[in-house]
Amino acid sequence: MDNFELGHNVNIKVETNYLTKQSDPDSKRFVFSYSITITNNNVMPVQLLNRHWLITDGNEHIQEVQGEGVVGEQPVIEPNTSYTYTSGAVLATSVGSMQGHYEMSTDEGSTFNTPIDAFTLASPNALH
Repeated sequence: MDNFELGHNVNIKVETNYLTKQSDPDSKRFVFSYSITITNNNVMPVQLLNRHWLITDGNEHIQEVQGEGVVGEQPVIEPNTSYTYTSGAVLATSVGSMQGHYEMSTDEGSTFNTPIDAFTLASPNALH
């Protein structure tokens, strides 16, 4: 996905995994990891300042998560380079989704939001 607002071209790629060993379906605990690659296709560096997530489980219960940076970092992403991190989410159902945005800034101090389109979290065989 691309964000061309204010001329900023930042791409987001998401990969998800179900963590079988950390999950306990009988206790309604489904653990997922997600790896996100943020690619800066601009001619200037950008910095990831904040994150905002809406995590929705299969019962449509929504958990809102927001805070500074990601995994304890506020990375500066140089032009035409990528930053990848892995984090996790715990759901009460075998399927759910996440969506949100990153607040980013440029060297000039202007800030902009980079949207993260909804992506699915699903245990094996949860979706037919």
